[in-house]
Amino acid sequence: MNVRQLYQYLNEIIPPSLSCEWDNDGLMCCPDPDREVRRVLIALDVTGEVADEAVDGDFDVVVSHHPLIFKPIRSLTSDDGVGAKLINFVRAGISVMSFHTRLDALAGGVNDQLAEALGLIDVETFDDGDGIPLGRVGYLPEPMDAGEFSARVKGALAAPGVVLACCGKQVDRVAVVGGEGKSFISAAKRTGADTFVSGRIGYNNMVEAEELGLNLIEAGHFFTEDPICDRLSELICAADGNIETVYMKSCALKLI
Repeated sequence: MNVRQLYQYLNEIIPPSLSCEWDNDGLMCCPDPDREVRRVLIALDVTGEVADEAVDGDFDVVVSHHPLIFKPIRSLTSDDGVGAKLINFVRAGISVMSFHTRLDALAGGVNDQLAEALGLIDVETFDDGDGIPLGRVGYLPEPMDAGEFSARVKGALAAPGVVLACCGKQVDRVAVVGGEGKSFISAAKRTGADTFVSGRIGYNNMVEAEELGLNLIEAGHFFTEDPICDRLSELICAADGNIETVYMKSCALKLI
């Protein structure tokens, strides 16, 4: 399987029609579409360390969740972080594919993986009014108090810590949105959820948890989305069992 074929395969499974209008994802860099794909490096973000590993490790393709190119590029120089990575990828003949909000919305994608990691059952989709079903909401097998559930979230996502704003309710029906979820708070409330888990919700929203009647849990942008990397590996291996996939943790933030 070559680069073109791998992208066509993933593009069919993770269709662009699911992407938000403001998003920029897809085939970020492709110096040689006919290059045979033997090794794929999978990471949530295309950081400098990920780019170096791709080159040093003789990878053919990098597949990420967050786009390598998000803002318009007005010049291509090694003085710019994204530009430097692009130049190195082209020199090494490495292609980069990023699947962002379409992977959030996809059945079995980021938010289904998050719901599964937290042990939710009877999971349904919801949106924030834009029609794209990014959010997921479901039930715990048994209700528990907010502190106990927060500890479960921390352990399930291997997060260094989580932030809980408790409204005083037990946790039973839980809404989740990986990454930046503050725009989904009202939508989560409308689903009948008593608890909302996201990567980042924001201080001003968190302090209003009691007034909202909604437990709010911040578990970190990276940690709520990183479980999708395993799913990406499964999809790629299903396309061609001869492809080797390697996961690289790309979290650049440290809790001191």
